[in-house]
Amino acid sequence: MNMKRIIDLHTHSLCSDGSLTPGELIRHAKEQGLSAIALSDHDNVDGIREAMAVGEEIGIEVVPAIELSAISDTETHILGYFIDPDSPELMSAMKYIRDVRVQRTAETCEKLAEYGMHVSMDEVREKAGGGILCRAHIAKIMTEKGYSESPKAAFAKWLNAGCPCHSESQALTDTEAVELVRKAGGDAYLAHLHLTKKSGEELENFIKHLMEAGLTGLEGYYTDYTPEMEETYRGLAAKYGLKISGGTDFHGAFKPHISIGRGLGALEIPYEVLENMKKR
Repeated sequence: MNMKRIIDLHTHSLCSDGSLTPGELIRHAKEQGLSAIALSDHDNVDGIREAMAVGEEIGIEVVPAIELSAISDTETHILGYFIDPDSPELMSAMKYIRDVRVQRTAETCEKLAEYGMHVSMDEVREKAGGGILCRAHIAKIMTEKGYSESPKAAFAKWLNAGCPCHSESQALTDTEAVELVRKAGGDAYLAHLHLTKKSGEELENFIKHLMEAGLTGLEGYYTDYTPEMEETYRGLAAKYGLKISGGTDFHGAFKPHISIGRGLGALEIPYEVLENMKKR
């Protein structure tokens, strides 16, 4: 019998671009044998109260978290753990970010229309189900309408940076995101380091730049990391005295190839990672 205590500290619910409600997400994590989970929705904390209540009810540890979109020279994501979801500073920032996302979504829809792909704001809002508007919702609609063979292909051809219908986010700067997490009582971790497109000295300088703003750690376990990436990123954490976190980036049906707590099948994040993160 496998008695390992496995966790997943990077997941998304219907409140951003996942397919499960916060409660369904927590129940799914419990059913899959996880010992702890963090709900880290994009740029909002709307699901945290529900997630924590369900976690307490069924007996699984839930860490209040968020994934903030930020801008440096490339788009950067900052994971905030142990945050206070009722923080006044956080609430104010979330309103600003929600408005920015509406503007960005409208711009993307206008660009798509120029290429004969008609996605309306009402359709995106319906797909979001009352949650924050995300590019993943647009990609899903594009796939359903036959404009793309899959959401992943929609991003690769149309929505990612450098693509014809990409709209720049005017959200927080990278240091503002780190500082916001700290103001909300949390610890800030740099997410999926390989997506920063930085390596070597450039990546190290970027990490030091974020440390000046209060960065706590790096995401040391992630679905798409190769063994070499894991070794590199954990080595950087050790070099700079940073902690590590880990998660799958689970989105449910919107990323069906990713399993909660397991990623592509072989990922195992030990509970000891969370225990070390708690030593604040």
